[in-house]
Formats: sequence, C-alpha cells, structure tokens
Amino acid sequence: MIKQYREIKEKYKDYIVFFRLGDFYEMFFEDAHIAAKELEIALTSRDPENRVPMAGVPYHAADQYIYKLISKGYKVVICEQVEDPKKAKGIVKREVVKIITPGTITEINALDEKKNNYLVCIYREKHNFGIAAADLMTGEFVTTEIQSPYPYQELLDELSKLEPPECLVNISFYNDEALQKILKTNFNFLLTTREDDYFNLESAKELLLSQFGEEQLADIFKKTYSVIASGACLNYLRETQKLTLNHINSIKYYERNEYMVLDISCRKNLELTESLADGKRYGTLFWVLDKTETSMGGRTLRKWIEQPLIDIIKIKERQDAVEELYNDYFLRQELKEQLKNLYDLERLTGKLVCGNVNARDLLAIKNTVKYFPKIKELLARCRTKLLVTLHNDLDPLNDVYEILENSINEDPPLSLKEGGLIKDGFNADIDKLRKAATEGKSWIAELERKERERTGIKSLKVGYNKVFGYYIEVTKANLPLVPKDYIRKQTLANGERFVTEELKEYESLILGAEEKLLELEYEVFCQIREKLIAEIPRLKKSSQVISVLDVLLSLAEVAACNNYVKPELTLNDEIHIVEGRHPVVELTLKDEMFIPNDTHIDCKDSMISIITGPNMAGKSTYMRQVALIVLMAHIGSFVPAKSAQIGIVDRIFTRIGASDNLASGQSTFMVEMVEVANILKNATSKSLLILDEIGRGTSTYDGLSIAWAVIEYINKHIRAKTLFATHYHEITQLKKLKGVKNFKVLVKERGEDIIFLRKIVDGEADKSYGIQVAKLAGLPKSVILRAQQILEELEQHDKSNIQTEQIAAAEDVASSETQLNIESIKNEQVIRLIKDLDINTITPLEALNLLYSIKQKLI
Repeated sequence: MIKQYREIKEKYKDYIVFFRLGDFYEMFFEDAHIAAKELEIALTSRDPENRVPMAGVPYHAADQYIYKLISKGYKVVICEQVEDPKKAKGIVKREVVKIITPGTITEINALDEKKNNYLVCIYREKHNFGIAAADLMTGEFVTTEIQSPYPYQELLDELSKLEPPECLVNISFYNDEALQKILKTNFNFLLTTREDDYFNLESAKELLLSQFGEEQLADIFKKTYSVIASGACLNYLRETQKLTLNHINSIKYYERNEYMVLDISCRKNLELTESLADGKRYGTLFWVLDKTETSMGGRTLRKWIEQPLIDIIKIKERQDAVEELYNDYFLRQELKEQLKNLYDLERLTGKLVCGNVNARDLLAIKNTVKYFPKIKELLARCRTKLLVTLHNDLDPLNDVYEILENSINEDPPLSLKEGGLIKDGFNADIDKLRKAATEGKSWIAELERKERERTGIKSLKVGYNKVFGYYIEVTKANLPLVPKDYIRKQTLANGERFVTEELKEYESLILGAEEKLLELEYEVFCQIREKLIAEIPRLKKSSQVISVLDVLLSLAEVAACNNYVKPELTLNDEIHIVEGRHPVVELTLKDEMFIPNDTHIDCKDSMISIITGPNMAGKSTYMRQVALIVLMAHIGSFVPAKSAQIGIVDRIFTRIGASDNLASGQSTFMVEMVEVANILKNATSKSLLILDEIGRGTSTYDGLSIAWAVIEYINKHIRAKTLFATHYHEITQLKKLKGVKNFKVLVKERGEDIIFLRKIVDGEADKSYGIQVAKLAGLPKSVILRAQQILEELEQHDKSNIQTEQIAAAEDVASSETQLNIESIKNEQVIRLIKDLDINTITPLEALNLLYSIKQKLI
C-alpha cells in the first residue's frame, strides 16, 4: 500500500494526498506532519518497525478538513478506491479522482456566497498579457488581454477587480522578480506555475473548440494571448476535476475600456467592496446597495460595482427598470417575497457537473424553479425594456420541476448509497424491491414474536449487524430453553446468538433485495442527474435572469429606503449635484445629521476645484462622496442627492490617504508619487480626478511645488474634472487660471475651539487650525500650550523676515526707476502691487511668490 501511495505522491509532489483507506482518508510521511499541525489531529503510525507517520480523517467528514487546508494555501489530491474491496485481488486499486485548489473549490459552503471564486490564468509574452478567468461553480468564463505601455499597472487593476484566490501562470511570468514583488505586496493568492509548453496556441485552439464550438470563438481567435490563456485555464480545470465541465458553455472576450476603468488605488480608497479598516463589507458601497435576496444577485451586484458601465443606453435601461420597481411598491414586495425562497441555482448547476451533488441539492433545485412561473407572471406587468427582456428570457422550467417533484423523496439522506432517495411510484423495479425488503423486515418482526411464544423466552430478540447478518439473541439465563433446531453462531459475554435454516433463507432474500434496491436507487438518481445536466443551459439562463432582477430590486429598495433620486445621465462633461450626500457615511452616523453639499464641475469654467480647510472638516468625505455618486450613476443606481446631472466618465482616479509599501521598498511619499504619475499618464478629459493632499510627504517647498505643478499640468494638458484638497494655501492663487476655482470648508471658532460645519462654499481658508484639531484629538494640554507658543514665535520671525524682504524689494524697484519709466506699463503694475501689500499679514512664502511675480513682470 505504501508503494502504491509513493507512486501517486511522486506525480503530485506539491499536493497533500488524501489516500482512501477504508472509512478514512490517510496522509503519510511529510503530508501527515503538515496535516497534524494544520488540522490539529493526531499523528500516529501503524508500522512499529518503520514508524511511518500517519494522520487520518473520516471520509464522510473530510470536506471540512480539506477546505481548512485550502484556506491555508495548500492544494489537495483526492485518491479514491476505484474497485470493490470484496472483488479486488490483492491491493485495492486507487486513482486520483479530483484535485482541489483555492481556485477549483466545488463545495458551496466553503465559498463566499456573494463573491465569485475565480481561477485566473495569466500568459505573459514580453510586455503582453493574456488573462482568462473562470468560476468553476457558476460556469462563468471571461478573457481579455493587455498590450500597453504600462502593462504592470493594468494587470494589477484587472487582478484587483477579479480578486482571485489562485493564479495559473507561465514560467516567463513567474521568473520576473519585479512582477513577483509587485504581486506579493498587493495580493494574497496562490501562484501555480506550468511550463511554457502548457501554454500552446494550437492545443489551446483545439481545446476551446471542443468546449465552446466555432461560432463563439470566431472573434476570440483573433486575440492570440487571450486564446493561449483561455486554453491553459480550461486545461487546468479539466485536469483538476477529471471532467469535461459541460456547464462552462460560453466564453466572453471583453475590452477593458468597455467599462469605467477603476485602478487598484481607486477601488481601495473608495472602499467599494472591502473596507480599509478590516477588509469587511460593513462600511462599503456594496454594503449600502446590497439588499439582494439571493447569493446570485449578490455576486451580480458586486460585478456591477466593480465594472460600472460607460454605455449611456445600457445605463438608462437599468435606470428605467429601477425606476419602475421604485414606483411600484407592491410589485417590488411581491417579487422580493418570491426571490427570498430561492437557492443558489448557479452554483448548484456547478455541483451537478462536478459530481458532488446529492439528493438534497436536487430538492433545492426543485424548490427554486417552482417559483419561476409566479415570477414570470409578475414580470408580465412590467413595461420597461430591461424588465420585459427579463420576462421573456425567464424559462419557468416546468418540465424540470415535474421530474424532480415525481422522483426525489422530500427528506432524503445525505449519502447517495443509503437508499431512500426515490419516491414510491416513480420506478416499478424500485417499488418491487422496496416491497420485498419491507415484507422481509415484517417477516423478521413476526418471527421474533413467534419464537418468543414457542420458546417462552420473553427477552428473545432478532437482530442484525453487517458482520454476522441476522441472528436470534438469547441471554445466558434462558439458554436451557433454546430449541434443538437453533444453530449457535456467536458467543457473547451475556448470552449466545443463533440462526435457523428458515432465518438463513429469509436473510438471503432480504439482504439481496436491499442490496439491489440501493444499487438501483443510485442508478436511477444518476439518470435523473444526467437529465438535469442536459438542461444546464436553460438552468443557467434563468439563474442569470434572476440575478439581474434581484439587483434591480435591491437598487430600487435602497433608493426607496434612503431617499435617493434618479440621476440624469448626459454625454456632456458636466457633473452637477444638488445636496449630495455620502452613501456610506450618512448610514453610519448615529449622533449627528449628515450635511449635504452641492457640486458643479466641468471641463471648462469649473474644471479644477481647489478645496481648503482644516483636517477633520470633511474635505475627504466630500470628494469621495462625489466619486461614489458618479460611480453609482454609472451602474444604473439612484443616488443620494436632491438632484444630479452626471456626464459620462471613463475613469475615476483617487489619490487619498497616506500609506507605504515597505515590502517593495517604497516610502509613503514614493507611493503617493507613483499613484500621481499613474494618474497623469492615464487620465483623459472624460476622467474624474480625486486628489487629496498631494505633496505632503516631503518638505513644505518641495510638496507645494509638486502640488502646484500637478494642477498646472492637469489644467493645461489633461483638462479633466478635478477635486483637489490641500493645506498649501498658496495654491489658491491658481484661481487666476481659467477653469480653476477655490472652495473652503466652513468652520466656526468659539474661543480656542472650533466647530466643523461640514459645508463647502466658495473661497479659501485663511488657516489650517492644526493645533485646534490636535486638541480635539486629545493631545496633552502641555503639548498644546507649547505648540501655541512655538507658533507665535514662528509667526513673529516670519513677519520680521517679510519686512526685510519688502524693503529690499522696494530699493530694487527704486534703483531701476529709469528702466521702469521706459516700460511704463510694467512700472505701474509693480508699483500697484507693492502699494497694495499688507506687510503685517504676508508670509515668507507669499513674499517669495511676490518677488517671483515681480521678476516675471520685469522680464
């Protein structure tokens, strides 16, 4: 047996081998040590001489142990007995029947119900990438490719959207140390490698044709890198599942610019599906919008948030459907009432194909499709285009329901080998065998009664076990009363067990009927399963209809509950929001009312909004709220505002917060600059930029210079709608540029304290209130007092320097009087500038800027 195990382990060196041994899965040698540690089970040995380490788990409870190992980053091989031990000659034959990895999990309970579990395959050739993503349980299969001057950034953006637990890559990809470093610092997935010959174009085409057919692949075959990645992905799935995977029956190629592009920083900063604090759903946009009744709907909503539309026609179709459901309260509630009873039909179809479906899963399918006719009837009342399409596409699956209703018992066992799967009346042969087995058991009960009367032994009983079969058991005290025709079979501590010739005959009849019944029930169950597998395209289509309907209902319900409005989508470049609110913050506030704010930005007169104000006053909340409202509008959702007009946006960029990436050798400032560089390289005039405190990670002059230059670059070269929050008040001078406007957050001073009013108004803040904010944060009183002293000293020092600089500037002007007379226009401008100067309030930086402007005017 160990020799057999070693031969299998040699082929699967990087896997934990679950080796079937009777009623247990055993692990040996190093696998046993790993399992004992990770699963907290006993390390044993059955070989006293060689002390072969062993660790085992019961086969019927193996799933929980397997998925615990998978969650810790291991891969598992299931090695089963593939012949009947009773009929085997020598050692029982064993084969690998399944490979389980993080990307190929087939147990529904081990998966996040509202998140796809993608296996992603990446093929790299120089700076070109083919990407394929498959969800084994739902059958979804998509592909794209990257050919770009910035492939690493775009690859990160795609992976952050898909969030795979496992990536299959070629050796060329794996050997790129720089790329490996980037991935490890941003993701925590299992990286599985294959040699380059695994990624072969011709074999990929052949494999894809066998799975999808020529019609689906005509356009995809023009995308070489996608074809190679898709072929390798499909090959890996077949390799691990040992199946043809009929439920993966469609493949979709998508261009990344078909959707609004959201890079990895934007997804994190806007907290779309995971919070920055703990990675949970609470406090995210998904948490706000998710009132879905089904797992299918939850996954679809997540995809809509991750991939906002930029096609205005498709967006408006979603909006109109949401509006119809929003306006019809009773229809909305009736549909929700139906949907709340549905199981995860998408993943149940995956279980059908992957071979781990049981009778209770078939009942779940039946108890899901039985609601489809009523849902279709309710949808018949709808008039908007998308809801009419859903009505037409929903297959009520009456025939599937009838098959399952007539065949599967209402309370079947979990195991498929225990019988009790099939209803009476569905199969004549099962009925006959069941009757024979039942009558045989009745005969046994009658035999016990008769033998008690015949022998006078009231405690006599007829029993059964797997080893000895049926027997008559008599206690020691009653052994003298045993008849002569009883044949002794087993001696016990408290009595004896006997058989009779008559009992032997009926035992053969009963056990024969029961064994045949179990085999036949399983055979019929498999036939029913195959019928359902043939209907998978219909099951998948209807499940997709339900998932979209569920999302539309969720968006309508959220809009009704939270007082959202339908935004007007346009093709111009304006974003006009009246009394906008942050969708997450307003729901998490407990003791405070959310203060709404207006927004008007475009690519002409109000292109860049420079926002100043103290920390904690609400600048970041305001900017995020604008980005989230824009994003919500692009997925078809209503938005938290009094009214909103949203021009189509191709990308949202965010540079918010301070974070480092020490693992890759990047400081906080370096991370900030990398993100800014990415924005300036990729933003277009149709983009929305959210920039918070650019340049604060370095010295004041350096930071101010960078922030200033960034605004000028956006204004001159990109012309994108931009919200720019800063503490560099000097930047507000850029309002002289066309399209730049200043805004501030209102605060109210009360003595040495301040009150945040959370209101964004025209103008610029005159100071940052840093010490007041520090006081609110709870710094010791002595620190606050000392900070105030130091601030006063620095301000006095600044005033002294300003006076010196102004005198010098005036003397320079006087000495150049002749020249100024020659250029009278410049002379007047400079004199007026100096006369208007208030030397009591000017800062050193303002003095420098003054000198700079004078110099520019005199050139």
